[in-house]
Amino acid sequence: MMNFQETHIQDLLPQQPPFVMVDKLVHFDEKLTVTQLEVREDNLFFDDGRFTASGLIENIAQTCAARMGYINKYILKTHVKLGFIGSIRNLTVNRLPAQGEILTTTVEVMEEIFKMTLVNAVVKSGEEVLVVAEMKIALSDIDSQTD
Repeated sequence: MMNFQETHIQDLLPQQPPFVMVDKLVHFDEKLTVTQLEVREDNLFFDDGRFTASGLIENIAQTCAARMGYINKYILKTHVKLGFIGSIRNLTVNRLPAQGEILTTTVEVMEEIFKMTLVNAVVKSGEEVLVVAEMKIALSDIDSQTD
């Protein structure tokens, strides 16, 4: 079993700073992927004292990207591929987090067909659910430039 503390998140993501919206991979298995992010004032999606809804959506998408990056790099032993948000459904934002909050984002795979993945996503601060959503991610055959 891999020690996730030794996994550099940027090895798994096609995104590069300052557009990285996850700090670390906390858990990976066939169904669940969990990441964490500390909300910082210098984040591109930090505005008026809060992390924006757009930032929360990108955080979910990058948790999906970390999942696929982990599969590509460590399981398939290939390059990290680019992915795209296909759709977002049933998005509920209960509260926008403030600076210093640690967000824990969980994506659960509901369905994978060809290169489309449907996930249920939950973003929490502590035990408080901040965001829930369904997201479809389309994976491309295009290698990211980070490998």
